[in-house]
Amino acid sequence: MRNLLDPNEREVKRHLSVAQAINGLEPELQALDDSALRARSDELRQKAQEDHDLDELLVEAFALCREASRRTIGLRHFDVQLVGGIVLHQGKIAEMKTGEGKTLVASLALYLNALPGKGVHLVTVNDYLARRDAGWMGPIYHLLGMSVGVNVGTAGTYVYDPEFLDETHPDPRLQHLRPATKKEAYEADITYATNSELAFDYLRDNMARDLAQCMQRELNYAIVDEVDSILIDEARTPHIISGQSEESTEKYYQYARWAARLAEGEDYEVDLKHKSASLTETGLAKMERWTGIKNIYDLENVIEAHQINQALKAKALFLRDRDYLVKDAEIVIVDEFTGRTMPGRRWSDGLHQAVEAKEGVKVQQEQKTIATITVQNYFRQYDKLAGMTGTAVTEAEEFHKIYGLDVVVIP
Repeated sequence: MRNLLDPNEREVKRHLSVAQAINGLEPELQALDDSALRARSDELRQKAQEDHDLDELLVEAFALCREASRRTIGLRHFDVQLVGGIVLHQGKIAEMKTGEGKTLVASLALYLNALPGKGVHLVTVNDYLARRDAGWMGPIYHLLGMSVGVNVGTAGTYVYDPEFLDETHPDPRLQHLRPATKKEAYEADITYATNSELAFDYLRDNMARDLAQCMQRELNYAIVDEVDSILIDEARTPHIISGQSEESTEKYYQYARWAARLAEGEDYEVDLKHKSASLTETGLAKMERWTGIKNIYDLENVIEAHQINQALKAKALFLRDRDYLVKDAEIVIVDEFTGRTMPGRRWSDGLHQAVEAKEGVKVQQEQKTIATITVQNYFRQYDKLAGMTGTAVTEAEEFHKIYGLDVVVIP
């Protein structure tokens, strides 16, 4: 077992030597006043924007971030937390025990990777954590000249602003979050957000008619908190934006009228066991004559064939006052087991529209998917991705296979 851990131990040991170099800058930075510390950060940002390798700037960046943290929120990063920050900067997953200060560890890599000005994201599992961590870490970044945004959908979008004070909020960490637009939140150097809001904004941007409507910048760098929950457990969860189909509803009424003229036995047969109905040769000939379609079951007529079949099912299998009620000019489904009505529920696949047409009420169009992306496909688009968790080793193989991410256990 020890041999299996050796590569991990070697990596941690290598990073600890970098931590010593960071420690070496501490006395020098502690001697600077706030404006001089900010000036050092501005110099570092200038270098990063002149395409200096971030690895070369890491020691000074981490030392600046630690000093800013000590001054503003009274927390000084331990050496093992510096190691965690290095792992995150390298685009890997840092496995840290609960209580090891993941939020503070992330601040190091976020600050360093925000220096080139392309924007970085810290991804959390819920709205509260995104707001709490942005408000908590905000003073660190502010001292270093970095702006901070928060994007949590229905819970709002904010920017960290020390001049703003919401005294009504019981948590002091959230009192300096000023309401802002999504665009402002994404334009910030560092943006805290939930994974679902990021994915939905990505879809909205892809639907935008011009660039001015887009909110996100290029997907540069992200640290995913609770990475196993978001990238593995929710990997295949689709985020879907849907809307009303724009096709005409008249055909539903036509098919319903024609279906009403068909006779059971002669024109169609019913299979109650499988809850299906099918046209006989006679019924098919009638439908083809009425619709003007030469061969309804040709591949090119697959949509029409499906809608005709749903109209037939609505006529033959779904009975008013047994399977549904007509209430306020709407179809209300009746649960076949309990007999209770289920307002708001709709049958899928065009069946509800067929029943609406049969009863002569307004046909409401089906929702159609306009844009969709899975969690996995969204996060694979970042130029660099990292993660934090308390239990990643068990999924190490999956992380590597799906995302090309290695796991490093922080002691």
